[in-house]
Amino acid sequence: MQFETEHGALDVTIDQLIIAGWTGRDAAAVQHHIDELAAIGVAPPSEVPLYYRVSRSLLTTDPVVEVLGEHSSGEAEPMILRQGDDLWLGLGSDHTDRELEATSVAASKQVCPKPCSTGLWSYDSVAGHLDQITVRSWIEETGAWVLYQDGALSGLRPLDGLRAGVQMADRSAMMCGTFGAIGGVRPASKFRATMTDPVLGREITMTYEARSLPVIA
Repeated sequence: MQFETEHGALDVTIDQLIIAGWTGRDAAAVQHHIDELAAIGVAPPSEVPLYYRVSRSLLTTDPVVEVLGEHSSGEAEPMILRQGDDLWLGLGSDHTDRELEATSVAASKQVCPKPCSTGLWSYDSVAGHLDQITVRSWIEETGAWVLYQDGALSGLRPLDGLRAGVQMADRSAMMCGTFGAIGGVRPASKFRATMTDPVLGREITMTYEARSLPVIA
């Protein structure tokens, strides 16, 4: 995979992909996310946070991905990528099958691609002000973009602590958790997200479409 950084192009082969879940710093916010998923039939987690392992091939920068059926949607998340001794911060979407999620969260994550931004920031450049970085997402509904998520990394567990909770080997990537959905979790085929660094005055963006494949019985 090829990314763009403040130091130029970066080519990375991902050997391990981790999805960190239930990572809210505020216990009440975590419970809110558990409750909103429970509303669509998702069982609560066995512990928090949880680290789901999914196929490395799911990570993609393609602007169009394919999913089975019409019951999936994205979740904007900060993404840490490690190559050698270098750490990078990017933006990803834990696209998830909402129908399957009611049966198995792990399975629902494994069956969907994980789109991510082509832009990365060096982790060292943001380490001192991570809590000030904001993430927002939008979904397209009835032909218009609707704000779907809006949060700051201060609302998630410290990223260094999340990294310490799981072994991030060389050439690995981890999505670090998400924020509650405005109006509730729901399917959407078009997704847009931004990650903004107000201190250094820059932004990472991503937009993608999830095209539905027919469910054949």
